[in-house]
Amino acid sequence: MVGRPAGPPEETLPRRRIFVRGGGRARGDGGGGGWFKRVLAALLLVVLVLPAVQVAFHRAVPVWITPLQVQRFVEGHGMTREWTPLEDISPELIRAVIASEDAQFCAHWGFDFREIRNAFREWQSGERIRGASTISMQTARNVFLWAGRDPVRKMLEAYLTPWIEAGWSKKRIMEVYLNVIEWGPGLYGAEAAAQRYFDKPAADLTRREASLLAAVLPGPLQWSPADPTAYLQRRAGTIRARIPSAPTPGEENDPCPVK
Repeated sequence: MVGRPAGPPEETLPRRRIFVRGGGRARGDGGGGGWFKRVLAALLLVVLVLPAVQVAFHRAVPVWITPLQVQRFVEGHGMTREWTPLEDISPELIRAVIASEDAQFCAHWGFDFREIRNAFREWQSGERIRGASTISMQTARNVFLWAGRDPVRKMLEAYLTPWIEAGWSKKRIMEVYLNVIEWGPGLYGAEAAAQRYFDKPAADLTRREASLLAAVLPGPLQWSPADPTAYLQRRAGTIRARIPSAPTPGEENDPCPVK
């Protein structure tokens, strides 16, 4: 008697999938924490990529608005600004802000560690803490951040500074700085400041006028170069004395010409 044909070996038969309804948990969701990981990854991506995109964009495109300008506008200070190429700004002002704010601007890569150490030692000895921000650091916070002294802002400033140094030339950093820096309530940039305080274009500023403008940078909402206090006049005199030691701008007012 002929029997039934033998079937395929058991191990070759396809396995049936078993679906369980309810009470299960999708494999790999981390117990419901998958959404948190995705949000965290997205935030990290923004933090890592956004500065590079912004720095690349403003490598050639003027910075027309900043968080600080918006904040001041909301506070009622108004907004007066006019973007001016660096070659149309007086070399005296370029040298004055270097002499006043960052003597090692052409030598460092965003941070002046010697000044940071000096400021820390002065604080340890009981003196009032002072800033050691370079022009690059000031540019980072004026372009990307808000006004204030909170630790988060300082951390972001330190994070953004290397991006600026890596993505922009020293000339571009100086150009952006002189166009976005606050020079009075609602007043931004060298051209607007020169017109407001001295009724002339930024290209025609004298050494005295440039030193007065540089002198008010630590307190632009309190001081005015058009009506300087005795302290402001002394500070401007100190800056004028330091200007000869600052680099002489080269072609197109490059603040750090190659020797």
